[in-house]
Amino acid sequence: MSAPKICSKTLKLNTGAQIPAVGLGTWKSTDEECYDAVMAALKSGYTHIDTARIYGNEAAVGKAINDFLKETGTPREKLFITTKLWCIDCKHPEKALKESLARLNLNYVDLYLQHWPVAIPPGDELMPTDENGFRKVLPFEEWNYIDTYKGMQPLIELGLTKAIGISNYTIPKIEKLLNDPEITIVPACNQVEMHPCLPQDDLLTYCTEKNIVVQCYSPLGSTGAPVLENETLKSIAEKKGVAPACIALSWGVARNTVVLPKSVNPKRIASNVEVIDLSAEEVKAIEKIGVESPRRVCDPKWGTKINVFADSDRY
Repeated sequence: MSAPKICSKTLKLNTGAQIPAVGLGTWKSTDEECYDAVMAALKSGYTHIDTARIYGNEAAVGKAINDFLKETGTPREKLFITTKLWCIDCKHPEKALKESLARLNLNYVDLYLQHWPVAIPPGDELMPTDENGFRKVLPFEEWNYIDTYKGMQPLIELGLTKAIGISNYTIPKIEKLLNDPEITIVPACNQVEMHPCLPQDDLLTYCTEKNIVVQCYSPLGSTGAPVLENETLKSIAEKKGVAPACIALSWGVARNTVVLPKSVNPKRIASNVEVIDLSAEEVKAIEKIGVESPRRVCDPKWGTKINVFADSDRY
């Protein structure tokens, strides 16, 4: 029986850069929790931190990163930092990224993602809603995800980010994006919800063929980690002598995806960067979970007529 070990695996982006296969997710973390979590992660061996404007904690993430760099003398280029363009900033990605960099107190990020393939009317509210509680969205014909991505392409040449990518894109949307004649930069990554209950095999295969690395948010099922209640994961974990979380994350790494577990518990943060080897039979057993117990955790209320995850190249 092999013991878990700190994951040192990296995946090669289409830019030539290497992205660590395990990163710390920071969604739903308060400033104090976020600072402590990022510091704990970096001291536990993480080199990859994921944040976003909408998380409201870029400043805390940046403070932890900069404090760690000063304390340890670690060069900035040893870390991989991701943040994301929020939907209200779809028409002004350069301005939005510069503001994110100011909050992070960094000169550049390694990856800048379009957070959702949806455009929200610009304004003071980050998440404006209508009278029914649904998020306000610009009509597809007025402004859509391709328009947003076009505006992101110059950010690399400006030196504000090393790579750009997408998030929550389905195959038809990626196809539409790549087929647009004004798209000259293939997304480096597509960050989506992915875990044993939502393996998205077709999407992973497609992205791999297009040389787009898949990043998995909520790899344990988000709040409460519901994925870890699966009996198959529990059984394999018991046999291996590790926690179910280790099995779920190791499975993600074994599939050549990037996993982004989120925690504010120092012990869990340390254990989440550890992975273990899985046999081919164990990987196959875990693959069956998505067929027998499919479950999507993250599905925002964009509107009654809007299904971002539908098999469509529109909203």
